[in-house]
Amino acid sequence: MRIDGSQGEGGGQIVRTSLSLAALTGQEIELEHIRAGRPRPGLAAQHVTCCQAVAQICQGKLEHAELGSQTVRLTPGRVTGGEYEFDVAAVRPSAGSACLVLQSVLPPLAFAPRPSTVRIYGGTDVPWSPVFAYLKHTFAPALARFGIGLELSRSRGGFYPAGGGCITAHVRPCTKAAAVDLRSRGELLGATVISTVTDGLPRRILQRQTSAASHALKAAGIETQVEEHYISSHSPGTSCVISLNYGHGHGGFTTLGKRGKPAERVGQEAAQEAVQFAASDATVDQHLADQLLLYMALAEGRSELRAECVTEHLRTHAAVACQMTDAQVELQENGMLTVTGVGVSAGV
Repeated sequence: MRIDGSQGEGGGQIVRTSLSLAALTGQEIELEHIRAGRPRPGLAAQHVTCCQAVAQICQGKLEHAELGSQTVRLTPGRVTGGEYEFDVAAVRPSAGSACLVLQSVLPPLAFAPRPSTVRIYGGTDVPWSPVFAYLKHTFAPALARFGIGLELSRSRGGFYPAGGGCITAHVRPCTKAAAVDLRSRGELLGATVISTVTDGLPRRILQRQTSAASHALKAAGIETQVEEHYISSHSPGTSCVISLNYGHGHGGFTTLGKRGKPAERVGQEAAQEAVQFAASDATVDQHLADQLLLYMALAEGRSELRAECVTEHLRTHAAVACQMTDAQVELQENGMLTVTGVGVSAGV
């Protein structure tokens, strides 16, 4: 099967989704025109690591997965589950996202015949990627609704530009993923502010971020719990994540710190996004909708959610999922996403 890597938003998501589905379904794929419209076309270090990681977990044959390549071919073997380790810096020293590498291998491992442990070195809190706290506090609880278990830990932070962080994921696969009904999010069950600061920066930044976010949320009537993490990292950095978990919905909102940006502003910006989401009818944030679509396509039966907004990322993800599976996807402009999944079974 040929996949056009320049379609839609034309980014790395097409690479990750295509590889995941190829490993899961056993389809041989050839990706063409990868990131063709980007300033630096072709595969970057993180994308190469994703290719290598997926090929390893499915015992497949991988061709042309090199830096700058705009074509990749994968002939998959069988996914068995087990213990794996991947390092983005092995391709080229960078802060390439460890979290995105995890999201590449997770769908096949979620349907493997046995549990898996995956350790990944790279960026844990970097731009253009979900950060570690988002995956742990927002994505993992949402994934559990499908019957897939994901436990996450971080032994070292990885910030731009050095990266070098380390995350470990324990994946408990499902026999068959359950459909989800997230049309109406219900009651707010918990709101958590997760503030992270590297140990090369003053510890007081933690409290400044946390306090600013908590006060902004409280002013909107949202009471919060707080987690503060002072962690080691090769590069200095900060992040603030706010996770809102509802009876039938999830939202996660991230702001990264940078030189010259006050800690209070970092916390306030994350809170501002969370407050806007809480005032809407959405059941999942815009990034989570994109991340869950693949699992909806693999689940058995009809799944529904209401996205915060309809992005080109989401449209492109839907197009690739439909091309590679028999899933039926309906996406409305008001954010309603309905997917009739194919009912993949473990070990298949």
